Amino acid sequence: MSIAGKVVLITGAARGLGFEYARSLAALGAYIVAGDVLDCSDAVAAAGGNAIGVPLDVSDVASADSMAERAIERFGRIDALINNAALYGSLRGGRFNQIAEADWDAAMTVNVKGIWNCCKAVVPAMRQSGGGSIINVASLAATYGMPFALHYTTSKAAVIGLTRGLARELGRDNIRVNALAPSAVMTEGTVEFLGDKLDRGLEVIRAGQSIQRTLVPEDLTGTVAWLIRMAASS
Repeated sequence: MSIAGKVVLITGAARGLGFEYARSLAALGAYIVAGDVLDCSDAVAAAGGNAIGVPLDVSDVASADSMAERAIERFGRIDALINNAALYGSLRGGRFNQIAEADWDAAMTVNVKGIWNCCKAVVPAMRQSGGGSIINVASLAATYGMPFALHYTTSKAAVIGLTRGLARELGRDNIRVNALAPSAVMTEGTVEFLGDKLDRGLEVIRAGQSIQRTLVPEDLTGTVAWLIRMAASS
């Protein structure tokens, strides 16, 4: 089944995975609402004429509500939400007892509360139209237990728990809730987070994978497109 004509909201769309989701899903005919605290004009341009950009701070419930309102004003409905926005590259890693309290709080606010805010914003519209798909971007860090990044690892573990609980709540409304938990993906955030340890960090991560290569954003777009399709309901 096609995703042509589906209205897809993407958080954190200005760069990295979010940018690639906007570009690739628009190429499949979806209508894109690209949201970020950064300027989304590049993502909108890459998506062509089927996209709008909106300012979005996922930690602010009013901002999340505004994103949903803009989507309905422009396209009349909401079919899918990709909760991609997260703090990663800007976080400072280190031993667990050396992580700054402000960094810990910021990771939980954006990476967990931000998803909660955006889900609350879109679910009423999805219920009204008879269903939809919510895709939360978690991380292998949550199940592997990535050391020296306990704030990020814990936040992504929370995303998995949030996804499982919300899937049970919203299934009766024909709203599917799933999470993706990829290994390290070569994005600006990964480069920023690993810094001068990039090559060694990616080498260690690859060594633990069955297929030992570093992922690129295009590796995840097929899964996301499938989860948006109604075929995923089976």
